[in-house]
Amino acid sequence: MNGSQTGTARGAAGAALATPVLEVVGLRKQFGDHTALDGIDLTVNEGEVVAILGPSGSGKSTLVRCIDQLETIDGGAMYLDGDLLGFEQGRTLRPLTDAGVRAQRRRMSMVFQQFNLFPHWTVLRNVTEAPIAVHGVPSAQAKEAARGLLEKVGLSDKADAYPRQLSGGQQQRVAIARAVAVEPRVLLFDEPTSALDPELIDEVLQTMKALAASGRTMVVVTHEMEFAREVADRCVFMAEGRVIEDRPADEFFRAPETDRLRSFLARSMRANDERQG
Repeated sequence: MNGSQTGTARGAAGAALATPVLEVVGLRKQFGDHTALDGIDLTVNEGEVVAILGPSGSGKSTLVRCIDQLETIDGGAMYLDGDLLGFEQGRTLRPLTDAGVRAQRRRMSMVFQQFNLFPHWTVLRNVTEAPIAVHGVPSAQAKEAARGLLEKVGLSDKADAYPRQLSGGQQQRVAIARAVAVEPRVLLFDEPTSALDPELIDEVLQTMKALAASGRTMVVVTHEMEFAREVADRCVFMAEGRVIEDRPADEFFRAPETDRLRSFLARSMRANDERQG
C-alpha cells in the first residue's frame, strides 16, 4: 500500500489495523445476455484509497453501483464491516426489504459523475438535508458541521448560494461535502471529474486528495492516471467485467504484469499528454 509518500503512510496504518471495511466476493451482474461483472473479488481496508481503472465498458461503474446497492447483484456477496449487504439470513437467504437496504446505504456515500444537487435548495441545505432528515442530527449541529466542510472544500462563501450560481467544479465540491457530511464508512466515487471542463478538474481532484490525506476510506472509479498514481494505495485494473490486476499503486504503474494493463497505461498516458498539450 505505498502508491506515494502520502499513500505509504496511510497504507501502512491501514495494514497495521488490518480491518476490512468492504469485501466483495465473486460478484456477478448480468444485463440481459451481457455479463457486466464476472466474479469480482475486492477487499478495501480501513483508511485505504483504492482506484478502479479500466477501459469504457469494463464494469467499473457497475461495480460501485452494486456496492451502493443501486443495482441488484446476480451472484456473489458483499460485506460492509462484516455485515452482508442486500440480504438477511434466516433459514434461507432472503433479499432485504427496501427499508433494510436504505439503512445499509446510510453507511456509505456515493459521488456521481453528475452533481445531483437539488436546484431549489441552497448549498447549505443540500449538505445538511441528509444528516438532519435521514440521520437525525440536530439542525444546529448539522449546519455547524456543514459550514466546516464547505470551508474545507473552499466554498465557505457559497453556503447561501444556489447550484445554478456555481461552476461545475464548485457543484461537484458541494456534492463531495454532502457525501462526507453523513460520516460514511466508505466514500464511493464514480468518475467524479468526467462531466467537468478540463480547467475545473484540478479543483475537484485537490479536494479528493485532501480527503484521502485525512484517512477516509475511498473507492474511486477514475480515468485520472496521475491522481491514481499519487493518491491511491492500490489500483485495480478491470476489463470485460473481470479484475485483471490488483496491486499497490507504485507497482501498478512501474511494473505492470500483463500486456493488457501495459497497453491500457500507454494509451491513457498518450491521451493525457494530448489533453494537456
